[in-house]
Amino acid sequence: MVEMLVALVVLAVGMLGVASLFGISLHSGSSAIARMQAVNLAADIADRIRANRRAAGAYNGAAADNHCVGAAAVSCSAAQMAADDLYWWQRQLSQAIVGGTATGTVTEVDGTPATYTIRITWTEKSGQQLYQMQIQVPTS
Repeated sequence: MVEMLVALVVLAVGMLGVASLFGISLHSGSSAIARMQAVNLAADIADRIRANRRAAGAYNGAAADNHCVGAAAVSCSAAQMAADDLYWWQRQLSQAIVGGTATGTVTEVDGTPATYTIRITWTEKSGQQLYQMQIQVPTS
């Protein structure tokens, strides 16, 4: 009888360990998904910057919905397109990372070629997270 009780206690401790491991695995998986989303969205705005090279420092500015994309023909300047890109990128950020706490900034460092720093921050249970990317975009 005592041997069965000891076996039951050992089995219970083992099951608690498995449950704890499962919880840690779930948390790590959600953290990895958030980081993957941040990497993909940073690459997205980097591609938008490369496609709109004439925008100069406009990606440092404020985001605005200028309706530069759509079914109808539109005519936007490079700066308006940059503001529109930022607007849609920031909307994607707020929706893509769980909790809607993600924020993103783009800053340009003067020089040749132009260097942009893309920073995405979001909050998880473990605290504030950051993903940062730098790209260089030649003007021609």
